[in-house]
Amino acid sequence: MEGIPHPIPRTVEEVFQDFKGRRAGLIKALTTDVEKFYQQCDPEKENLCLYGLPNETWEVNLPVEEVPPELPEPALGINFARDGMQEKDWLSLVAVHSDSWLLAVAFYFGARFGFGKNERKRLFQMINDLPTIFEVVTGNVKLPKDQSATHNSSKSKSSGKPSRQSELQAKGVKMSPPPKEEDESGEEEEDDEQGATCGACGDNYGTDEFWICCDVCERWFHGKCVKITPAKAEHIKQYKCPSCSNKRARV
Repeated sequence: MEGIPHPIPRTVEEVFQDFKGRRAGLIKALTTDVEKFYQQCDPEKENLCLYGLPNETWEVNLPVEEVPPELPEPALGINFARDGMQEKDWLSLVAVHSDSWLLAVAFYFGARFGFGKNERKRLFQMINDLPTIFEVVTGNVKLPKDQSATHNSSKSKSSGKPSRQSELQAKGVKMSPPPKEEDESGEEEEDDEQGATCGACGDNYGTDEFWICCDVCERWFHGKCVKITPAKAEHIKQYKCPSCSNKRARV
C-alpha cells in the first residue's frame, strides 16, 4: 500500500510524531470526512483497509500484496461490515481496529530499531496521554483535570448561572454536567436537582457521556442521540437540535 515513502522514524520522538500523524488522519476519516469515507467503503468491492498516513491524511485501499508486509496491516475487509450494522456501530468498530493498528505500527518501529525498556515505556506513556480514536469517535473523551479546571473557570461572568450559549460557542462542546434549571423567581426547582434528561431519549444525565445543548430551545441531548461527536461539536458555532432545525425549515 504505502511502501513507506515517508522518512522512517528511528527515535522515540520520531515514532510518536509518526503515530500522531497517522492518528490525525484516521480521526478525520471517521469524523469530519465520514461521508467520503463511508462512500469509499463499498461492500461490493474487494477487501478494503483504512490507512492513516504520517502526513495526517487517510486513504481506503486494498492491502499490500507482499508477504510479510513491510508494516503491520490494518483490519481487512472493513467495507463488508458497513451495511450489516448501524453506521455509528460500524464506525466504532473501525475505530477500535484503527487504535490497535496504530499501536502495532508504533511498536513495530520500536522493535525494529531496538528500543529498550525505558524507551518503550516512554513511547507508551506519550501515546497513552492522547485519547484513543474510539474515544473520539464515540464521544467518550474525558478532559484532563487541569484542562477541566480551565474549562470551568471560563464560564460566563455576567450571571450566577453559567451561560450555556456563550460557553458552547466559545468551545463548541459541552463536557460538564447540564446545569440545573431555575424558575422565574430564581429558586431552583427541587425536582430538577436529580439531574437533567435527554431531549431525545429521555434518559437521565450520565457523567461518562457527552452532552450538547441546543442554543434555541436550551434542551440537552446525548451526543449519540443527535449524532454529534465532540470532534464535530468543536466546529459548531451555534447548535440547533433536530426539532428546532425542522421548525426553522418549515418557516
